Amino acid sequence: MKILIACESSGIVRDAFAAAGHDAWSCDLLPYSGDKPDGNIRHIRADVRDVLASSRWDMLIAHPPCTYLAVSGLHWNKRVPGRQAKTQEALDFVRFLMDQPIDKIAIENPVSCISTHIRKPDQMIQPYQFGHDASKRTCLWLKNLQPLTIDPALYVEPRMIDGKPRWANQTDSGQNKLPPSADRWQKRSETYAGIASAMAQAWS
Repeated sequence: MKILIACESSGIVRDAFAAAGHDAWSCDLLPYSGDKPDGNIRHIRADVRDVLASSRWDMLIAHPPCTYLAVSGLHWNKRVPGRQAKTQEALDFVRFLMDQPIDKIAIENPVSCISTHIRKPDQMIQPYQFGHDASKRTCLWLKNLQPLTIDPALYVEPRMIDGKPRWANQTDSGQNKLPPSADRWQKRSETYAGIASAMAQAWS
């Protein structure tokens, strides 16, 4: 299949599908940020709307920016002028992606207002279900694609802190351990390799 991974600069999902034999491309406004020397060859630095308008694709996997969508940040909409409008723009972008005339579509995002303003996700997953010592609840909205298979053998047990589960990417209080930095958002938005591999296996 010819597959477009939208809003991805790391190439992680793209490379998983390429390894499965597909003609996979990543696309983002940002330059390629992965660690493969030849990773830039199949990365399109452009607005995905232009790429979708100019080419035909068999599958679209999109990771729309979650800054103005994630439930964790919506409380700022009532405090920061203009932020609610940005949330509406982000929702319109998600609708645009979902409405593409492509046979197979997957939209990936953390817990967000997509669920209340558009529709509920088809599946919710965690990295620790796919072999990673990490917690990051992720939602999938699917069109003509089956939910990812959860293999119990890959489950990573948490450490227990005061009776609450915590994984390696979390502090004892449950916050993310990554320190503040200019690219913190980008690192946190990368898809875990185990999830990317499960996508390639389920959707190939």
